[in-house]
Amino acid sequence: MDKLNLVNSTYDLKGFVREIPDFPKKGINFKDITPLLANPKAFAFSIDSLANKYLNEKIDYVVCVEARGFVVGAALAYRLGAGVIIVRKPGKLPYECNSLCYDLEYGSATLEIHKDALKKGDRVIIADDVLATGGTALAAINLVKEFGAEVVDAAFLAELSFLNGADKLKPQTINSLMKFDY
Repeated sequence: MDKLNLVNSTYDLKGFVREIPDFPKKGINFKDITPLLANPKAFAFSIDSLANKYLNEKIDYVVCVEARGFVVGAALAYRLGAGVIIVRKPGKLPYECNSLCYDLEYGSATLEIHKDALKKGDRVIIADDVLATGGTALAAINLVKEFGAEVVDAAFLAELSFLNGADKLKPQTINSLMKFDY
């Protein structure tokens, strides 16, 4: 696939991210990407910008993390001609699942993926909206690696760099369009 010509399109993507103080609990300033998703041109620019890195790669699947990761990952998979695999909270997938418990910035959680979702050698991108402390992304990466699949990259619309989530994912490479230092 040819790279997209994004030279004539520029967006201050951070201008489409709304900060919501004290959500989901006091002291957390939530980065809300829904205004970016609602703007067709900014959303298309975001997906195309993420996809440009992978257009000449063989990507079999984009693994999307519940719930906003479904939006980002499905659009990215479509652009790359890849399949979509979803990772969900317990009890939400209809078939037999592999699961993994992990810690996140305000508690703990569990993720599940269908037992037959991937096979050894599949090339995968993990996709989510925001990289915070890295717990959710690391759990998704570890779930994928249990199959023997290769995680090519982890892609995010935004990274909360002050939480050092990228460090938790090393040596995994990441692709984030925006970095927030606060």
